[in-house]
Amino acid sequence: MVENNNVEGDQSGTIDSEDIPYAVGHIKAKFTEAENGRYESELRWQKAYKNYRGVLDGTTAYTSTEKSKVFVKITKVKVLAAYGQIADILFSNKKFPLVVESTPLPEGIAEFAHLSQNPLGQQQEEEPSAFLAGLEEKYGESQSLKPGPAKMGEPQIEPARESALKLEKVIHDQLINAEAVKILRHAIFECCLLGCGIVKGPFSNFKEIQAWEVGEEGARTYAPYQKNIPIISGVSCWDFYPDPAATSIEDCDYVIERHKMNREQLRALRNKPHFDLDAINQCLDMGPNYVERGYESSIRDEDDFDTAHKSRYEVLEYWGYLDKNLAEQLGLELPEKQDNLDSLHTNIWICGNQILRAVINPFTPARIPYQAVPYEINPYNFFGIGVAENMEDAQMLMNGHMRMAIDNLVLAGNMVFDVDETSLVPGQSMEIYPGKIFRRQSGVTGTAVHGLKFPNTAPENIQMYQVSRQLADEETGIPSIIHGQTGVTGTGRTAAGLSMLMSSAGLSIKTAIKNIDDYLLKPMGEGYFQWNMQFNEEHPDIMGDLEIKPKGTAAVMQKEIRSQRLLTLLQTVANPALAPFIKIPNLIKELAIAQDIDPDLLVNDMNEAAVFADILRGLTNAQGTGAQGGPAGQQQGGVDGAGGVPAGANPMDESGVGGGNIGVGSAPVAGESGFTGNPPQS
Repeated sequence: MVENNNVEGDQSGTIDSEDIPYAVGHIKAKFTEAENGRYESELRWQKAYKNYRGVLDGTTAYTSTEKSKVFVKITKVKVLAAYGQIADILFSNKKFPLVVESTPLPEGIAEFAHLSQNPLGQQQEEEPSAFLAGLEEKYGESQSLKPGPAKMGEPQIEPARESALKLEKVIHDQLINAEAVKILRHAIFECCLLGCGIVKGPFSNFKEIQAWEVGEEGARTYAPYQKNIPIISGVSCWDFYPDPAATSIEDCDYVIERHKMNREQLRALRNKPHFDLDAINQCLDMGPNYVERGYESSIRDEDDFDTAHKSRYEVLEYWGYLDKNLAEQLGLELPEKQDNLDSLHTNIWICGNQILRAVINPFTPARIPYQAVPYEINPYNFFGIGVAENMEDAQMLMNGHMRMAIDNLVLAGNMVFDVDETSLVPGQSMEIYPGKIFRRQSGVTGTAVHGLKFPNTAPENIQMYQVSRQLADEETGIPSIIHGQTGVTGTGRTAAGLSMLMSSAGLSIKTAIKNIDDYLLKPMGEGYFQWNMQFNEEHPDIMGDLEIKPKGTAAVMQKEIRSQRLLTLLQTVANPALAPFIKIPNLIKELAIAQDIDPDLLVNDMNEAAVFADILRGLTNAQGTGAQGGPAGQQQGGVDGAGGVPAGANPMDESGVGGGNIGVGSAPVAGESGFTGNPPQS
């Protein structure tokens, strides 16, 4: 997939053909450097993919003498289990796990702060103007501070909060239009399998919006228009070449994405902004230049004779620093404030020896528009460690012992024959089948054909297979019970042991989701934030000092446990002394999310809550009046009264057995009338 990359602020110029080899040589040298730097990672990916697919070769075989070719695909089960849990946690509530919040005191909009009440809700004794004037020294320039509601003595920044809510809805709508869930699912899958998932963007893209206009006479005409929206795309680890000296995107001086394009895809670049039409035509005239890498033939199925690469073009997309002199030679217009810099952050596309596009990084501030998330962090390598790599040894052991068991069963289940050929007539077939007749030499004594039976050692191999499978559970942190294995033994047979296994699995998945929060969702959300701040002209009211917060980790807790805890907390805050200190609407929202309910459809805002509170108060008063003013002469509270309660009973008693003052009195004592222990009267 090739993005539009149509972002405002791109600066390009005419490329001098004499300077092309220097720029092309610079990018190709960086590509070779990055390709050599990730060679060891490619070997790990190949083995992980083969273990996932069940491909048997020299890298996945246990011994060279194995006869059985069976491949127990437990790696596939573990990878899909991790992927399924993560995807379910992140996207099960039908809401993208990103929120936008305002900072406690947003910079640049302190003039909108409202503060006039103390933490107890009492009015300030001093004049508001005098009180607000005293905040200037604490909060900086605050000439426009106005009286209003306060929150624990700190400024209440209502405009910032409103901007945050509006921006959050805008970003969620943009993510839906970009089909972000599908793209992120692919990145998360590669993250579980290979150890790293890559997402690119956001970039500007013009989408055609269908619209109709009504004329003066009522006639309708089709009037579509173009709308600039941000999009993201998935990038495979196989096509991503980062700076080999870096361990994260933030540390990269450059990254290169390798595109495999057909003729039509390359031709379509002519319609995108800042691409050189003449350079594209020259590439098309020279013909395909794609070179298949070694890993491509390694991961391709043996029966898949792919020759499509012979008609493909290799296009390299470079994001990184370029020497200022070389940038000037390419015709790039240097910003005035960057004239004295030694290098510039650029975006350059090349194909063969042609530069298809050369622009200065359009983002402000300049950034590399990629996000790379590791499943398990490798502190000394850019690419992380996946589920398949963690259980690599266990997978080999499981395959080896299962194959040995099968090979042994083949021997133990069949007879092996010892044949004395000197005792038999020459030229006979040695094939044995029911009713087979061997002809002996006349006069030769002794047994010519002797059957042997091998011992059955399969149970020992099966036992070692089970041990190896338990080892896979421990290495991945994903117990077999998670993905539906029955007949669990050991710790998993008890409720406490099963709970412990589930907790350990949750801890492993929680760590992976935390990485997704930190390395994928947060930087991608910040990318959308920066794009909207820089290019979104339709919503000027979303400006402000806001921050992006991912919410993937918050959903890790099991929904049942989380719901129970929220219900318990809701009962606790029913205490009038605690209620003022708890954000009840937020608590109800979290309870709705835990039960897969859209909180926007359930929770009222403050105005709606006030209206419904008045309605309920009116209904309560009406019911109270009706209970006191019944028809004249109707017995109230008698045992025979319709719907009433016995006299003296506690009407609040919900036990159904009565209460209140029924049967209440002093018990008789010895000697008094009514005491059953008194002697009989004569």
